[in-house]
Amino acid sequence: MDFSEFSSIYLSTNPNYVHSVEEEIIDEVPPPEVEAPSQEIEEPEAEVEEPEAEEEEPEPEVEDEMKPKPKMFMQNIAAPKIPEGDKVDFDDIHRKRLEKDLSELQSLIEAHFIQRKKDEEELIALVNRIEKRRAERAEQQRIRTEKERERQARLAEEKERREQEEQRKKHDEDAKKKKALTNMTHQYGGIQQKMEGRKGAKKQTEREKKRKILAERRKPLNIDHLSEDKLKEKASELWQWMMELESEKFDLSEKLKRQKYDCQRSWQGQDGRQAEVNTQLSEVLQETRRLNLCH
Repeated sequence: MDFSEFSSIYLSTNPNYVHSVEEEIIDEVPPPEVEAPSQEIEEPEAEVEEPEAEEEEPEPEVEDEMKPKPKMFMQNIAAPKIPEGDKVDFDDIHRKRLEKDLSELQSLIEAHFIQRKKDEEELIALVNRIEKRRAERAEQQRIRTEKERERQARLAEEKERREQEEQRKKHDEDAKKKKALTNMTHQYGGIQQKMEGRKGAKKQTEREKKRKILAERRKPLNIDHLSEDKLKEKASELWQWMMELESEKFDLSEKLKRQKYDCQRSWQGQDGRQAEVNTQLSEVLQETRRLNLCH
């Protein structure tokens, strides 16, 4: 877009701009000067040239007018009339004003594009930082996940190793218990067999003694060849021998009773002596405690 196109667009979008500029210029036009006497002929020429200098001066005021000013409500005042003697070149002022506005607008546009470029660069830098931070965070998360996975695997291995160790110890203990139980069974079986053998031998010995005694006591009668008188004598002998056996049995039973009674008395005496010793010991302990408390 060149300068002419931009100025035409700007004027078409702002139709009131020319009218406002004309009003400002009318306000800035100085009042007409009183003409000097006719004697000085050369001075009007100098005065005619002065409006050009005056026309160039309104530029700083135009710069001030570009700044936003607060609008004030004023009464309708009639616009001052332009003196007929002096002419003002409104086209030149308007052209200069447009050129200045366009230069300021161009500078604003350039500043806008510069700021926009700076904002885009900052945005790109921000996006790059975000992407970099996101990548770093993803890397940290990956490292953390790998460490957690390794820790879980290590814990699982340790747990499996402990379980295997416990199973091995349990198996060893069971084997030891089983072996000890087997040894005890063998030992107990041997002892039991020995005890049964001893009991059997003892029973057999007692049985043999009993048979021997009965064999000694059971004498054959041999009464087939005896006469009547001899039979009577034999019967009296057997009666006498039976009486002796009964008396011997009674004596043995009484002796057994006496032995049982003596054993009971001895046990009771031992219990009494033990109770007496316990009583004396308790008395000694009580006396010792009392002496300790006194001290």
